[in-house]
Amino acid sequence: MDLARLEEAQAAFLVRFPGGFEHPTMLAMGKKHRMPKMTALARERFAKANFGDPDAIVAGFAEVVSKATVVSLFEKPRFRDFAAAMLPADKKRLAGGLREWLHGDRRKGFEGVLEVLAAGRLAKWSLQTAVPMYYHPTSEVFLKPTTVKGVIATFGLDVPPYRATPSWEFYEAYRAAILELQARVDPSLRPGTAAFCAFLWMSLGAGEEE
Repeated sequence: MDLARLEEAQAAFLVRFPGGFEHPTMLAMGKKHRMPKMTALARERFAKANFGDPDAIVAGFAEVVSKATVVSLFEKPRFRDFAAAMLPADKKRLAGGLREWLHGDRRKGFEGVLEVLAAGRLAKWSLQTAVPMYYHPTSEVFLKPTTVKGVIATFGLDVPPYRATPSWEFYEAYRAAILELQARVDPSLRPGTAAFCAFLWMSLGAGEEE
């Protein structure tokens, strides 16, 4: 883990954007992603008491995906169609996996969600990690391939080799590395993991947004 590179990135970012994510440019960018609204939506749809209704959970999953700025326009209709065609047993499995991830055994939940997405040929990092990141915005991490690969290379993260197909081993190692990096920067750069990862992405020299 290249902490010197992290310190350099932090210094450069704060010179460019004093106040970090409270800088007007960052606030304007944040408004486009509607994080508070998305977190409120996720917590409403996926409150623990709602998991007795798998149909509602799958509908909520599709709703969050449809409104998520972090999910590509290509993946949104694919997931929508998949959710609409799911059999009751698959809805129950997806709801059960998501319940575990958000409210119980995280690994069991991750793998339960992944199993259902894989059956629909939708085992994508963005679909796998969007809902948990919105529900737990300070502890779960959204993974987007270009960002992940750049962050690993630039900041020297000691994680398993990246693969396009999601896996718990990679996710948990990458998440732990991000949380460790996050703990070492100024609080203005870490209002949540999504913002912190945006800071890392911008530090790669790739521009203001992915």
